[in-house]
Amino acid sequence: MPNFKVLMKVLVSELATFERAQRVVEPDLVMDRQEQVDAYSQAGAKGGTMASLNLFHSAQIAEVIRPGDTVVDLACGSANQLAQVAQLNPDSRFLGVDLSPHMLDRARQFVAEKGLSNCEFRLASITDLEFLKDRSVDVVMSTMALHHLPDTASLQQCFREARRILKPDGGVYFSDLGHFRAEKSIEYASRQYADQQPEVFTIDYLNSLRAAFSLQDFRDAAQVFGEQVSVLSTFLVRYMIVVKSAARRPPDQALGSALDALRQGLPDGHRADLKDLILFFRLGGLATPYFG
Repeated sequence: MPNFKVLMKVLVSELATFERAQRVVEPDLVMDRQEQVDAYSQAGAKGGTMASLNLFHSAQIAEVIRPGDTVVDLACGSANQLAQVAQLNPDSRFLGVDLSPHMLDRARQFVAEKGLSNCEFRLASITDLEFLKDRSVDVVMSTMALHHLPDTASLQQCFREARRILKPDGGVYFSDLGHFRAEKSIEYASRQYADQQPEVFTIDYLNSLRAAFSLQDFRDAAQVFGEQVSVLSTFLVRYMIVVKSAARRPPDQALGSALDALRQGLPDGHRADLKDLILFFRLGGLATPYFG
């Protein structure tokens, strides 16, 4: 998540450009090289460069999961996000789906280290969930992964599959990067934490920003859900996009306390990043539960 200073540089870059940077498909549609798995896992770990972002998503997802729900996480990767949500929702069951065997190996190891017994994993494409029955799950989630899909047709197919397996009163939370207009903006954002993470992660992040879908792409794909979801983005700078259903769970004091403890445990810089992200989404129309 770019901090306020970087966002201002990106905003100036976006407003000053007449270019329209074309979407560039990821060179690795499946992150399965060991160095990629290691770098991604490190970024999502406690104190890693994605820690504040993961916590933001966990607070958002908390509104759409009810105790006892079955939750499917599309493109779960190494399960840093899934594990945090599963810890916060111990009475729910989680199924992580991913196409990378190495990511799933790391995911199984990670949830075992966390002592979590409510998580399972499946090697499969997020555009083909034939092993799941129609209307069989309560919540479908996906965070920071949809840009790995090769084209908008695949994005739309992923959303159709999510709609198929979701119960009529189910919950949805998808979030991913948004596509910048200027290549300079992409470069600014990609290098913010270059000195705090492996070079392979910085390169992967650069490629992810280039491969991000536009806000309109998400709006088009989300039509399959009808009025069940809202499509929102960060204010002015379309850095991040969220597709979210209405809250399905009333405020939970214990859950709020657990989320706040995780926030207090973030390094100072990451707490500031979380505050900026909350602000830019609030200005874009998306409130963040439990964090004010």
